[in-house]
Amino acid sequence: MKKTILFPASIATLFILLMAFIPAKKGGSKRSVVKSARAIKAKKSLLKKEDPSYYIIVDKSDYELKVYDEEGWYATYPIVFGSKDLGDKMREGDRRTPNGKFKVILKKIHQKWGPELLLDFPLPADVAKFNERKKKGLVPKTARIGSGIAIHATRPEEEWTVDNFYNWTDGCVSVKYTEMKDLYDYIQTGTEVTIQP
Repeated sequence: MKKTILFPASIATLFILLMAFIPAKKGGSKRSVVKSARAIKAKKSLLKKEDPSYYIIVDKSDYELKVYDEEGWYATYPIVFGSKDLGDKMREGDRRTPNGKFKVILKKIHQKWGPELLLDFPLPADVAKFNERKKKGLVPKTARIGSGIAIHATRPEEEWTVDNFYNWTDGCVSVKYTEMKDLYDYIQTGTEVTIQP
């Protein structure tokens, strides 16, 4: 007479089902670009049509850079910053990313981290805010506002920084090296970038 052993198999199945519903830790899984159906279709298309107008929203609280076009959401890229303090940039050297509305003013390939989209920080509004903070004593009188804020890639071997929410820049927005190459291909100078808390 054959005996069927169902108990261990049932426990294993139950364990697998339970594990599927336990959320992953913040740094426990790989984070990668998510694209809309239009973005995927556009990438596969061989027809070169007029480039749509894109704009970017950097959401610091979600660690995401979202690209939109005239039809709406286009793609989302996971990102990191400079400081764990996601507040507004106060002065040069604080490693914070500034809040505000900017534009891409230059596309270049940086010798260390490759593709880079330089932003027009500081704008006159940023300078006025900085000077007001100086008057109130919120930043040292000798402090400078800083510049050179960009959206740029990680180094090729350091994509793990994005997966692990490791803020490493001097105040820039950092995208995985392989994903930044994609973003760099279609974002042009003049693209509007909003960085929000």
